[in-house]
Amino acid sequence: VQLQASGGGLVQAGGSLRLSCAASGDALWRYRMGWFRQTPENEREFVATISRSGDSTYYADSVKGRFTISRQNAKNTVYLQMSSLKPEDTAVYYCATSSVVGVPTHPAAYRSWGQGTQVTVSS
Repeated sequence: VQLQASGGGLVQAGGSLRLSCAASGDALWRYRMGWFRQTPENEREFVATISRSGDSTYYADSVKGRFTISRQNAKNTVYLQMSSLKPEDTAVYYCATSSVVGVPTHPAAYRSWGQGTQVTVSS
């Protein structure tokens, strides 16, 4: 499966963005999906994950209550709605697929990755 992330940009603190991750080459409903983020100084960090059906989600504590992960399997797309953005949310955001049972939060549990989309939050 090939993943294409989009929707990043420059936003002021307190603002919102919606990221999209479009899949091709396979049906997205086969996979759990996750969003991760990375800055040049840090390792790739877990943000959120959603089950194949979309009925179960899990978030990193740092984004809980501000970010919402969702999916539209009919459109082969996963979303990350980000609100109340903070400068520390600045990073390249990646979407990825997983076939691991449970609620994986480590990047090693995810197999296919999109190219990333830059999110910059100004103070």
